[in-house]
Amino acid sequence: MSVSSDQNTNAEIMVGTHTNPHSACTSCCEVPADHEHEHGFEIVEVLRVVFVALAAAAVWFHLWEPFHRVSVIGLAATLIGGYPIFKEALENIVERRMTMELSMTIALASALAIGEFFTALVIIAFVLGAEILEGLTVGRGRRAIQDMLNFLPQTASVLRDGQTLEVATDTILPGEIVLIRPGRRIPVDGRVVSGHSFVEQAAITGEPMPSEKTTGNDVYAGTINQAGTLQVRAERLGKETTFGKIIEAVENAERSRAPIQKTADRLAGYLVYFALGAAVLTFLITHNIRATISVVIVAGACGIAAGTPLAILGAIGRAARQGSIIKGGIYLEALGHLDTVFLDKTGTLTYGMPLVTEINAAPGISEHAILKAAASAESGSEHPLGRAIVRFAEQQDIPVSHPDHFEYRIGRGVLASLHG
Repeated sequence: MSVSSDQNTNAEIMVGTHTNPHSACTSCCEVPADHEHEHGFEIVEVLRVVFVALAAAAVWFHLWEPFHRVSVIGLAATLIGGYPIFKEALENIVERRMTMELSMTIALASALAIGEFFTALVIIAFVLGAEILEGLTVGRGRRAIQDMLNFLPQTASVLRDGQTLEVATDTILPGEIVLIRPGRRIPVDGRVVSGHSFVEQAAITGEPMPSEKTTGNDVYAGTINQAGTLQVRAERLGKETTFGKIIEAVENAERSRAPIQKTADRLAGYLVYFALGAAVLTFLITHNIRATISVVIVAGACGIAAGTPLAILGAIGRAARQGSIIKGGIYLEALGHLDTVFLDKTGTLTYGMPLVTEINAAPGISEHAILKAAASAESGSEHPLGRAIVRFAEQQDIPVSHPDHFEYRIGRGVLASLHG
């Protein structure tokens, strides 16, 4: 860049991109950290676990046992706490499916038959606790989508009948002119009809360097207008925007099933059959009903059946919050077979923030003088390279003066006059 001042100096300032050796390939959306904690389970489920735990304690200490061989508290707590398990087991019987709930129901019924009420309550507590953990994991994945939705503004300024009106985003019509002020997120996909600014569109393109926008340029929903005011003609709204399609891709990915999930379901069914067969064999050999029930309990298929889809859901949701969109479980599974990764965007291996790396001053001119002149000339500019020069001057404790006259010429640089 060449500049001139009252000292008739000229120089070249080299601006580079600072390398970030520790960043991962997360070049899309930044996620707000101040979101509220959302529970992926209902409070009723928590109360049910607490109720079962208290009942188990009462049974352990033999509180209120009016009958010799039957614990009223244990029986009531088993029926109430285990209701979700029994209900799903019945549905599985109707559908002729062998699942973990069915094997747990068999174990619970056997435990009640021999008077092991405490054992039955412990089984229920573990199963219900696993469901709560599942709800937390699912809720975390749902929050990833909600965080992305929060990127879009809820209201926008629209020009109607010569007036600027603040309206809800979902009421904007195609073809209307939307006024985008500095610092605001763009609510629609459209084309600039008036104005000049720089737009940070990393959420769409992965490029953290702001893109210059003038009349005729396209802008995208979810991006941030940084400098001047833009008037944008709305073309695509809501789910039809590029950002909306990204969110839809994440939602579809969470609903998709990876090949490993089908394998896990099949193995879970086999494991239940194996558990029942092993339990029968144990009873035939030992004639010990407690040992038989123990086999059914420890061989439950909950780890295989529930763990696999939860792991995939959690991974897709976590990746979305970090800005990497995985289109489905099949693609997540394919990552384990990769041997080469191509990175093609600034922001994956670099911060994407330009920094001054070198100043080449003409003979007889100090670096201090040329940096002061360049920073003063760029002090009124919003261009990323201009801001880098101003930041560097401030870091060097060089006073920056604001020019008396400033003019920005698109694609060519700036003109500035200072003290005549």
